[in-house]
Amino acid sequence: MAASQTLRSIASAVVLATALGPRSAGAQGPTGIPVDLTHPFDETTIYWPTAEPFRLTVEAEGVNDAGFWYAASSFCASEHGGTHLDAPVHFAEGRRSAAEIPLEDLMGPAVVIGVEAPAAADPDHLVSVADLAAWEARHGPIPTGSIVLLKTGWGARWPDAGRYLGTAGRGPEAVAELSFPGLDPEAARWLLAERDPKAVGIDTASIDRGRSTDFLAHRVLADADVPIFENVANLDRLPPTGAWVIALPMKIGRGTGGPLRIVALLPE
Repeated sequence: MAASQTLRSIASAVVLATALGPRSAGAQGPTGIPVDLTHPFDETTIYWPTAEPFRLTVEAEGVNDAGFWYAASSFCASEHGGTHLDAPVHFAEGRRSAAEIPLEDLMGPAVVIGVEAPAAADPDHLVSVADLAAWEARHGPIPTGSIVLLKTGWGARWPDAGRYLGTAGRGPEAVAELSFPGLDPEAARWLLAERDPKAVGIDTASIDRGRSTDFLAHRVLADADVPIFENVANLDRLPPTGAWVIALPMKIGRGTGGPLRIVALLPE
């Protein structure tokens, strides 16, 4: 195991022990105020204009012939929509699939980088190295092994696809109309070289801004085997530092991503 991975694993164990707090004979769970960072999956869930949307088919609902209540449904959707994981293999050949990402890379201390003001002024804003430096000037260096979450304010636009994506259109022609903030590839490179995050997330539909055509932020992070979380909800409820995040995607074998249930524990 590389030295950086070893340090991250040790840091994860220490922070997790802190988050769990004192336990009594296995009766007490993790401490902290829980916050759900996941948008629900239903008919309003936002997907990429070319992606298969979420569909729930009710197969049974009611009292059956045996006299008891029974309900069951099936669902179908693209891997990449709603609150979801982009596994590294999504944009980097030979990198980890959804099922191959170790649990320690899906949980850790959260760093929430707020860029609402520049994003409000420019819906195509790229979160820059300067934005990260400004955050660090107020809150200190981003700790190694953090889960970095970019708060653009776009979560308040959910589930209005027109305001959230920049277009309510569907199909390939709508892709050219996409407009929302993302991460500057240079900032992604800086994070990897200087801060070594476990994962990077954002409250928009993509870690690359809507009008991107080369998806370079995706490619930079994926090539480093860093998971990406997209359409993260309720980032306005998290402090800049101090929260603990657990992000558990559907464990799809060979999956390039999948629906994600992500939660945070806030310090009490």
